[in-house]
Amino acid sequence: MPELPEVEVVRRGLEKWVRTRTVESVQVLDPRSVRRHHDGALDFEQSLTGCTISSVVRRGKFLWLGLDGLDVPAVLMAHLGMSGQLLVEEPEAPDEKHLKVRLCLTERLDYPGELRFVDQRIFGGMFLSPLVPTPDGLPAGQGSNEPSIPQAAAHIARDVLDPYRGAEDLYLALRKRSTDLKRAILDQGVISGVGNIYADEALWQAKLSGYRKTATIRRSEVQRLNDALIDVMTRALEAGGTSFDSLYVNVNGASGYFARSLNAYGREGKECLRCAQDGKATLISRDPFMGRSSYSCPTCQPRPRTSR
Repeated sequence: MPELPEVEVVRRGLEKWVRTRTVESVQVLDPRSVRRHHDGALDFEQSLTGCTISSVVRRGKFLWLGLDGLDVPAVLMAHLGMSGQLLVEEPEAPDEKHLKVRLCLTERLDYPGELRFVDQRIFGGMFLSPLVPTPDGLPAGQGSNEPSIPQAAAHIARDVLDPYRGAEDLYLALRKRSTDLKRAILDQGVISGVGNIYADEALWQAKLSGYRKTATIRRSEVQRLNDALIDVMTRALEAGGTSFDSLYVNVNGASGYFARSLNAYGREGKECLRCAQDGKATLISRDPFMGRSSYSCPTCQPRPRTSR
């Protein structure tokens, strides 16, 4: 699935190209892509028509469009799933093979006229979600100044790059869990936006094993991990931004933006770059993990004895 940097790249593109524009018409080409809109495809089309997109907000991997013009406060959730894409296109551009939803927007000079949701595997979708107050009374996420959050996203914690979150918040959240460290930072209720790839990268940078138990984590180690998470995500976001065509707002489920800078993930059998600098010949190892893989250095990320 796309991770926080990829979704933030999409958010920034949408903020530039669709914010403040009005939805003139909506076409649902595949009702499965609006299945989470409980009142059905026709109501989805009618509810959005005439609304103005007031904001584009992200919290973790969750993305939504604020709307002016609805009878009750709600937002348009855009769940990308495994293969979802949000594309800004000219009306005359050929329909994509897996086009599911089309939003026609008011004209603006040199701005494409349509926002399209494309999804090959149909794990994602779009739907309206009512707004509820944020539990802490602070803005919900990047792109918002309002202390309200979609009900569909209210269960997730603040994300790695959220300015209203810090290392102490992460420490307290980890100590409330009784599990392995990697599992904990992948839990969107602990800290949101972290996926498998960037979890491995941050743990490597912080010199921590993902098999450490959260009950054993010290504040100083959490500070190191928090710094690593922020650094990895920031660098990945910068890489994504430089390779992003802003007229083609795209998340394709791959982390290709940052692939050339990975230190651990996908490097099984290759030298640990940090150990190599210290004159040690240690190879990155791979372990099965929740149906996926974990990559780490057995030397500079030593496992606790109980997990060997």
